[in-house]
Amino acid sequence: QVQLVESGGGLVQPGGSLKLSCVASGFQFADYHMGWYRQAPGKERELVATIDDISYRTNYADSVKGRFTIWRDNVERAVYLQMASLRPQDTAVYYCHAQYSRAIGGAQYWGQGTQVTVSP
Repeated sequence: QVQLVESGGGLVQPGGSLKLSCVASGFQFADYHMGWYRQAPGKERELVATIDDISYRTNYADSVKGRFTIWRDNVERAVYLQMASLRPQDTAVYYCHAQYSRAIGGAQYWGQGTQVTVSP
């Protein structure tokens, strides 16, 4: 049974920090690119950050570059997102994502999401 379980969301003031965690089970974690996406009310889901399976190459949305950091631990089967200098526009549900890297069009999985609210 595939699971991506996110945690770490919450309410934080502007300028604050949060660390999101996503623990995976039920699939070969090391064979998957991992990422974080977010969806704000009334908006489409958008990419926040991704990290490759082998090279650990990272990619960030322009809106979070320099403020967010993604990393993964293949032993712990986890991916993390450290968010700093948070802004009200970062408010969204944040989703963990896994994309099979060994073939085009391979399996992908989503977590259930964790709410991040940035407000005074």
